[in-house]
Amino acid sequence: MASSLTKDSASTPGSEKTFFGHPRGLATLFMTEMWERFSYYGMRALLPLYLVAPGGLNLDAGTAVAIYSVYMSTVYLLCLPGGWFGDRVWGPRKTTAIAASVIVLGHLILALPSDATFYLGLLFVALGSGLLKANISTMVGHLYNGPADPRRDGGFTVFYIGVNLGAFFAPLTIGTIGESVNWHLGFALAALGMAFGLVQFLLGSRHLSEKSDIVPKPLSAAERAATLKKAMIWLLIAVVFYAIVVGTGTYTLTWATVPLLLIGLIVPIVVLGRIKRDKELTATEQSKVSGYIWFFVAAAVFWMIYDQGASTVALFAKDNADTSVFGWEFPVSWFQSINPVLVMALAPVAAWLWLYLNRKGSEPNTVVKFGVGLVLTGISFFVFLLPLTDSGDGKVSPWWLVLIYFCQTVGELCISPVGLSVTTKMAPAKYGSQMMGVWFLAVTAGDAVAGLLSTYGVDLNKTGVVAAEAALAVLAGVAVYMYRKRVKELMGDVH
Repeated sequence: MASSLTKDSASTPGSEKTFFGHPRGLATLFMTEMWERFSYYGMRALLPLYLVAPGGLNLDAGTAVAIYSVYMSTVYLLCLPGGWFGDRVWGPRKTTAIAASVIVLGHLILALPSDATFYLGLLFVALGSGLLKANISTMVGHLYNGPADPRRDGGFTVFYIGVNLGAFFAPLTIGTIGESVNWHLGFALAALGMAFGLVQFLLGSRHLSEKSDIVPKPLSAAERAATLKKAMIWLLIAVVFYAIVVGTGTYTLTWATVPLLLIGLIVPIVVLGRIKRDKELTATEQSKVSGYIWFFVAAAVFWMIYDQGASTVALFAKDNADTSVFGWEFPVSWFQSINPVLVMALAPVAAWLWLYLNRKGSEPNTVVKFGVGLVLTGISFFVFLLPLTDSGDGKVSPWWLVLIYFCQTVGELCISPVGLSVTTKMAPAKYGSQMMGVWFLAVTAGDAVAGLLSTYGVDLNKTGVVAAEAALAVLAGVAVYMYRKRVKELMGDVH
């Protein structure tokens, strides 16, 4: 990639050189995000398998899915305080550096051969990922001269490639080492990847915009003291509560998972409710928030099913899928590389298709795209029913898994990038920067529902449950389509 850095007469923040025609700082952020996603998706691929493995924690599948859901839910929940720290305490660049360091520490703790420290390591990785994810995209935006800069959309596209490169290679390396050699060595490899990302971020951060060093709205001394006081009170309450639970001998893992999952479900509702009740919003902004709630609920249903691709579907594949090609065995975690490679292959096709249909005057609007994405996600679980009911004592073809992930990926391309775009367009001016965190809360809500179901004994790998989830997604997609005119009215001038 270094060969693509060439002299450019145009002035760009931090450097006169460019990265594929973009500010050189994009290379720094591209590599940081690639390595962070490498560690994150490696963890995502390895975690459910480690939780149920005899050489791992040897838990039952239901508990494993609950823990995985807590982890996923918490990562995206922490994007909100992550953005807050970037805006009010450290600034985006410092927050990102600290976040990457926390991720490295978390993976190193996971690399320790100790069950006692496992959950602490998991907490550190989730905390660091939430802090980093909320700020690194902000710094990409800082590289350009405002929303009107013609290179801006292309820059985010290049950045998105880094996300999927990291996601693609992670299961192939971390998954292989973790499954075939040693679980904790796999976690150590994730730490090494994030360490590479941190080092190159620190070395290349001089190419970033000066805006990335600025704390947009720093806390006053009084606000800092009040915030610290509230944080300490809540921490004290948690410590006392769990001390009582442990001291009385009633503590089980559920005491940790259920509160976190409930928080993941309640916080999105509270945040959206607070925005909706804000009297300072204009009638037009209120209408857009009402329309946005439709997209939020649809996205939550989508992520509830989509994220089970690395838990429910992966655990099924571990015991029931044929993992051999021409007599050569491959690790189960490799299935998690299917989605990112499909995203990289299909995203340009989707972008071309939308432009082609737009020129023809027949591009589906945002509401229809969401409906299609939900239906495709539902279809993926209807497809899942076929190998689920046919597995018996034998092994099902791995192509069933490929087809499941294919349907989910096409659904993702109809919902994820479209959702990011509509979030920025429909956000009230007062909540312009916060609404991106609200969008991530849809992931939190979806994973929290899946986790709560699993915690309370619902076997997500049962045909009846899979069929119910598939039907829910399809019905939600049909409902969005049927009410598309009403939602478009609420959206106002947003198309």
